Amino acid sequence: MAQVDRVRRVGEAAVATVRRGVSERLAELIRSDPEIAQHAAEVGLVDRAWLEHPAEQPFRTAPPTEMVQRFLESVAERRPSMLASAGLSGIQALSLFRAESIEDAPTQVITVVFTDLEGFTKYTASHGDELAAALIAEHQRQVGPIVRSRGGKIVKRLGDGLMLTFPEPEAGLLAALEMVETVHDPLRLRAGVHSGEAVVTHDDALGHVVNVASRITEQARGGVVLTSVEVRGAVADLEGVKFGRAKRTKLKGVEPMSLVRVESVG
Repeated sequence: MAQVDRVRRVGEAAVATVRRGVSERLAELIRSDPEIAQHAAEVGLVDRAWLEHPAEQPFRTAPPTEMVQRFLESVAERRPSMLASAGLSGIQALSLFRAESIEDAPTQVITVVFTDLEGFTKYTASHGDELAAALIAEHQRQVGPIVRSRGGKIVKRLGDGLMLTFPEPEAGLLAALEMVETVHDPLRLRAGVHSGEAVVTHDDALGHVVNVASRITEQARGGVVLTSVEVRGAVADLEGVKFGRAKRTKLKGVEPMSLVRVESVG
């Protein structure tokens, strides 16, 4: 019994540590711009005490993730410069934060694709919010039909970053390759693709696969689609697609993985 109690305490301590870390990441995202933080506190979206010291406040005082997501999306649409560098990291934080509540939910295998625009922060600084917002709107108008045509769904959008889900790895890869071609200088789209088990709700996908796909995207350069060797193995005979040589890569917060560059041919 004593051994069981010790194991339980260790597990509870580990979960508490993860929750503190997720809470801190979300608060850091909101604090990324003083204007965002002030507005969020004024409208009652967040508690000022939690915003300043998220790890010290009870976890239940954190704002509902869906509300935070809608708030940040609206900010990004109106003022892209305020969240220009937070696309992928912002989506990661929102996904991790919400994932805390679905530990025992049933899972299914899906393919997750993350994209963002290389050069968007510099573009926003040079051209201003109005042109940046118009660029994002046009970008989303272009990629939306591509995603839907492959049976996919835009799950999250924050600034220039998108999180997409697809029922099959073939669909995710082909959509990513097609989306890369829609973006031209001075910007370039990069994408990361991974498949695995996730909890899928009507408006979200949660699980380790989401974090891995995001980390893979961080390794890609503009104009490049990267995927895991697991996805390559699942679609090895996919017509019109060429896979590069696998390269072992260290990913932040994830075990090292072998990643592969994907290109369209023909």
